[in-house]
Amino acid sequence: MPDSVHTSLRAMVQTRQPKFGHYVGEFLTPGIGHMLAEANCDFVFFDMEHSGFSHETLKQAVRYFEAAGVALIVRVPSKDYAAIARACDVGAEGVMVPMVANAEEAAWFVDCMKYPPQGNRGVALSIAHDNYTSGAVPVEQRLAGANERTTSFVLIETREGAENADAIAATPGVDCIWIGHFDLSASLGVAGEFDHPEYRAAHDRIVEAAKRHNKSLGRLVANVEEGKADLRQGFDFCCYGTDTMLYQRILTQGLDTLRDIKDEA
Repeated sequence: MPDSVHTSLRAMVQTRQPKFGHYVGEFLTPGIGHMLAEANCDFVFFDMEHSGFSHETLKQAVRYFEAAGVALIVRVPSKDYAAIARACDVGAEGVMVPMVANAEEAAWFVDCMKYPPQGNRGVALSIAHDNYTSGAVPVEQRLAGANERTTSFVLIETREGAENADAIAATPGVDCIWIGHFDLSASLGVAGEFDHPEYRAAHDRIVEAAKRHNKSLGRLVANVEEGKADLRQGFDFCCYGTDTMLYQRILTQGLDTLRDIKDEA
């Protein structure tokens, strides 16, 4: 298991030491958490935006990753209160919200995640998010504990978001800035052109905003080379590959190699 077993996301965002993880959007089994732990993953990026995973599925996933000691970041499907607060209620301590365009939306996100006095999340206790804690624990202590655990990941992936990156990063309660590179490039009119000057300028603006306000910085990378480049730029959350991409890549490589051997016979 990784050295970071049971290290919370709250602790992770308080350091700029690199954290390494993996994206899960297709394959969820009871053993997935232990598989990632055996691969030395510090965290998992669990995607509800593009996967079709439900909150019922998330409720199970929380326990799979908790049992393995792999920190869980959940990308919810929208900026709606119900999507954010419900993910927290079923036990997600790290929540990522898509398409954040400005500081007002970032502040709304934090407001949905936090109980009073830090926010306006609806109170529900002795349920999944607090491990069904006994009513003997004072309510004020339970709310404060939940506020301390919940960790916010703001996804900047539009032209407007990049333009407002500094104000977003300065928003109280924002813990990590995450760059959605494909959506950002599409929003800029240069879809998939990650070396285009306009994309590079927007990307660098976001990176500098995170550094200026001492916020964690993350991105999903497709290969080791991308990850190395990000780490050199100061990214500290490196999410390596999607489950479907890695499965297909390794399967294709193996089958192609076997076919080449057959052809040589």
